[in-house]
Amino acid sequence: KPPAVILIRRANRNARQHVRIISGQWRSRKLSFPDAEGLRPTLGRTRETLFNWLRPYIHGCTCLDLFAGSGALGLEAASLGAAQVTLVDSNREIIEALSANVGLLKAENCQVVHSRAERFLRSAQSPYDVIFLDPPYKQPKLLESTLESLYRGGLIGGHIYLEAEHEKLLHDLCERFRLSVRRTTSAGTTHSVLAKS
Repeated sequence: KPPAVILIRRANRNARQHVRIISGQWRSRKLSFPDAEGLRPTLGRTRETLFNWLRPYIHGCTCLDLFAGSGALGLEAASLGAAQVTLVDSNREIIEALSANVGLLKAENCQVVHSRAERFLRSAQSPYDVIFLDPPYKQPKLLESTLESLYRGGLIGGHIYLEAEHEKLLHDLCERFRLSVRRTTSAGTTHSVLAKS
């Protein structure tokens, strides 16, 4: 029995997930990423709704995808013509996949950074036009602490997308950090808010 468990773990470690870019210059391109624990890409229909909202603002903007994971949000923004997209994640395996996908797309407007969110934000100097904030659901305090760092650093330069399990949490945080809620959507247990500074 023990060897069987080991074999299962090895198989899971090599498992891959896939995400498809919805729009822009890389529309329909399928990208793979590791099946890492806690990694759950934003649903396709949620991304489509989000980028329909953001379409007037994305071209030529600077974007930060702070808990990048699959890179679905940041790469979608890059596909739609964002001038600069910074994809940040602390998981080395995920970073390797992001770097590979950026290379595959020849996405010169994307920068991949291996760092914890709080460390990255301490060194960030300029506000971002669009920020995607989708931390692991199992760490609800992380959303609050990250917003605190973004707010104190003056890094929220325009729109910010927040995703969490609890809708009330999102609205409470927007009120606390003086963010104006522009749009909301839900899909299953996922709640999303697009707000503006």
